Amino acid sequence: MALTQRLGQWIDMRLGRNGIEPALQAGAVPYTIVRGTPVFLLITSRGTGRWIFPKGAPMKGYELWQVAAREAFEEAGVEGEVETTPIGHYRGFKGSLRSAPIEVQMFPLRVVRQLEDWPEKESRHRHWVILAEARRLLSDPQLVDMASLVYKRALQSAQPAKAAITA
Repeated sequence: MALTQRLGQWIDMRLGRNGIEPALQAGAVPYTIVRGTPVFLLITSRGTGRWIFPKGAPMKGYELWQVAAREAFEEAGVEGEVETTPIGHYRGFKGSLRSAPIEVQMFPLRVVRQLEDWPEKESRHRHWVILAEARRLLSDPQLVDMASLVYKRALQSAQPAKAAITA
């Protein structure tokens, strides 16, 4: 059984035991194409400094894909074309004690602009990586799965519907 499946089962078991419904969040998988190869933008979490993708809680008046794009702007300082349909989702826990369960819908975001100044610049680092390095740096195997899915789709010629987002 794959590590991701085992992790998902463990999370589901823990959630079931506590009877707590996970809070919904939206995340972005920022990527671009460099010399024909998809590359990904990782950021550090504020709490632990782990490498992650931008994510956040829903905002009133925004669709989840818009929230994902907004989080990418605020946390990573990038703008681009975000897919309006999630590529997948994962479950995890938010907080240093990992006590608050979350379910994150992930939306690919093809970066078209990277800013030198952005809202969370002082509290996060960002780093462009190829898929192999993303596999090494991302501590959550579910995030690795999301990057792998985006990688495969980015290599295909057919592109899903996108909406341009600027902050």
